[in-house]
Order: sequence, then structure tokens, then C-alpha cells
Amino acid sequence: MDPVTAYSRQLISGWGRFPVAESLLSRPACSQELAVPDQGPVICRGEGRSYGDAAISSDGVVVITSGAHEVCRFDADSGVLVAEPGLTFAEMLRTVVPLGWFPPVTPGTKHVSLGGAVAADIHGKNHHHDGSIGSHIIELELLLADGRRVTCSPLANADLFWVTVGGMGLTGMIVKITLQLIPIATSSIAAQHVKAPDLEAAFRCLEDREYDDQYTVAWIDCLSRGRSLGRSVVMRGHHAQRGELKAEGFTVNSDAWFDIPIDCPSFVVNPLGVAVFNQLYYSIQGRKTRQFAADFDQFFYPLDVVGNWNRLYGKRGFLQYQFMVPEAGAFAGTRRVLERVVSRRRAIFLAVLKRFGPGNPAPLSFPASGYTLALDLPMTGPDTLRLLDELDEIVLEYGGRVYLAKDARLSPDRFRRMYPRLGEWRRVKQVVDPHERFSSDLSRRLGLSGGTIAIPHVEEAEHIAHA
Repeated sequence: MDPVTAYSRQLISGWGRFPVAESLLSRPACSQELAVPDQGPVICRGEGRSYGDAAISSDGVVVITSGAHEVCRFDADSGVLVAEPGLTFAEMLRTVVPLGWFPPVTPGTKHVSLGGAVAADIHGKNHHHDGSIGSHIIELELLLADGRRVTCSPLANADLFWVTVGGMGLTGMIVKITLQLIPIATSSIAAQHVKAPDLEAAFRCLEDREYDDQYTVAWIDCLSRGRSLGRSVVMRGHHAQRGELKAEGFTVNSDAWFDIPIDCPSFVVNPLGVAVFNQLYYSIQGRKTRQFAADFDQFFYPLDVVGNWNRLYGKRGFLQYQFMVPEAGAFAGTRRVLERVVSRRRAIFLAVLKRFGPGNPAPLSFPASGYTLALDLPMTGPDTLRLLDELDEIVLEYGGRVYLAKDARLSPDRFRRMYPRLGEWRRVKQVVDPHERFSSDLSRRLGLSGGTIAIPHVEEAEHIAHA
């Protein structure tokens, strides 16, 4: 590729719009143009839906993989999909749902690339039953730093496979993914809601087999306090059989209802407004106690109906803080975090609690047996960063960790304490990328690759553009 015409310099950020970095961007038009640049650090970027600095680089090239988004092969009899890394879940769904198949694991937005999903080892509402996406990958094809193309799987080159799954794009460029899908009889979800008046009740629902289902998640009101601390709506569901709740056939809806065209003023997301929203949401969604047929878009991707919803938080953006705590201390640790957040009266309208099953062999994979809570916090300044530092210490006290795909400010020391298998990952990284060509601002901040970058400051959130 001609470096003069192939690259452009631009300010970019993750979905949270904090932090921001000027990066040199490369936009291959197709998979045949995917290549490791001749010099300097490189990291791949799909749709830019990781929240922090995992897919930005202030000291290297960012390869945008959206041009490499083809379905190479799909077997409608077996459900085996072979695809390029830039294929989004939205594009996948349009192809496979009408044929009676569905991703084995899906995140909370369909605007995520398949390559990014592998790099983050995404999980969904069904982790307690089906694990993360790494457990359903048959094979990966990687382009290594030295230009070699290597195939790896849980059976062949397994060490390379498992450091790539959840490895945040730091072991090589994923150029092809072979994924096993699951069969569905209709595109509808048989859903049902349960009101939980407090956090203890929410945990009971998530643990009780009577309330369990293929997919289970709890929305939490993070402004409720006292006896109502952690009041929730527990939502469960499964792929409806033909005729169940009158479900028939397959439909795919992919368009947002409307876009947010401008950055909203910072006061739009405020405690009073969020408190009103939370009360309405708890009341309306809590009434759905009888099983009902839900469109899968409505069930899995509720925020996708609003295009560019991250602009609600204004120019300063927001941070999503997602942590998990192992089973033994899950309730106590989650309660401590909620108490700390509630005491600060933060305007959090998105808080999601899920149960995790056993993890997989990937050293940097986030899920493990226990519970995970994700919180969206508006970036209000240094006080937000200080609060998250406090939450880190609570999470560490209970043996937990934060999700790297959502992180924007974790310190190297806390990262090492949260991920004790880091040494295993580094040993394989040293073999396949000895000169640390694959790196990002996240990897340099955490000490995962060469060089260092400071933990971001609030001033960096003032001027933001998106790739």
C-alpha cells in the first residue's frame, strides 16, 4: 500500500469518547489488503465499540478492518460460519437468522465486529450456560507480526489460540474466523420479567433455577438506596419454538429509530432526570410478569434503537465500569460497589447485572464463575476517575477484576493483581511478537507491550472525533 494515500491522521476514541488520541489510520478496502505496516506499532479496530483505549494508538497505526467484512462461507446445514474480521453482528444476523441460525454469544449491541468480539472474548446474557464466544470458535487465521499466516484452534496451536481470544488484538491480526452458530426455530424470544425489590432479591432470582432461562440479566436502579438498594428488574428469555406464544418465522430489524445528531449538553444526564427514568422503567418493565414474545432486537440490543446514543453524555463522554467478582464474595462485593456509587449520587441510567459460569483457558479472558456488574458513569472530571480507583480497590478486595474492553483508566499495578495469569500470556506474546509490533494505548498504559502511556486525564476528553 502507498503510505502517502493509505494513511490519514485523525483524532479517535472508543465508544465512551474518553480518552482521545490522534492516530494514523489505515483503511484497507478488502481482506486482501490487510497487512502489517512496515514500521511502528499497529493495532486493529473494527467498529470502535470498545469503550476505552483498546483500539486507539497515539504512537502507531490503527488498521480499520470494516472493509474486510465478507461471509466467506456459511453451511446452512451445520451452522458453521467462516467470516472476515470486519463482519458485524448486524451483518451476520441479516445472513443467518432467515436460515434458522443465531450467534452462540452476542453482546449488548449488534454493531460490533466479529474480530473485535474475539479479541475481547465477549460474553452475553447466556454465559452461565454457554460461556463466552471463545468457547464456540472452531478456528482462527492470524497474520503475525513477521508476515506469516498461521491457523490456530483449541486443538492446534492452542497456546496461540487462547492468548488471541481475549488478547485485545495484541498477538496478531485476525483475518478469518470460523464460528459455530446455534439453531433457532423462530426469531422471537419468549421473555418474562420479575421485579426484585432489592439487590438480595435480584441475586436470589439469578441463582434460583425457577427463574433461570437460556438468557438472564438484571437491570439495576443505581439511584435507589436504603432498603431498596439495588432494586432490579430481572429479565429472562429463550429462543421461542414455532407456535410458542404464536411465534412464527424469521424477521430481522436492523435500523435505528432515530439518531442523536449533536453532542448533548452535560446537564442532560443528571441525577433527577435519571431518577425519573429509573422509576418509570422499574414500574413499566416490572409489570411484564407473564411470558411474552419479544423481537430479538428488542431483547438483546435495546440501545441500538438510538443511533449515536453515546452523544447523550456530551463532549466529555462517559466511562463504562464493568467488573466481576467470584461467586463466594459476589453479593458482598457488588453491594459494596453499589453503596459507594449510590453515596455519590451519580447519574447512572444503565446498570446491568449478570451471572457468569466457568471461564475458559484464555489467560486474559474476563469472565469466571461469579457475577458481573456494568455501570455507565458520565465523565464529570477527576472525581470520576477517583471514584473508579476506589471501586478498583473494592473489586480487588473480593478477588475480582475489570473488563479490559470497557476500561479506559486502570493502573498497571491493579491490572497485574486482577489478572494473575498475565505471565502465561506474555510468554506466548514474546514468541509470536518479539518486537511488540502489536500494541495500543491500552497495552502501553497497562504494561502489556513496550513503551508507556500515562493514565488519561479529564482534559483529554474535550475534543473528540470518531473514525
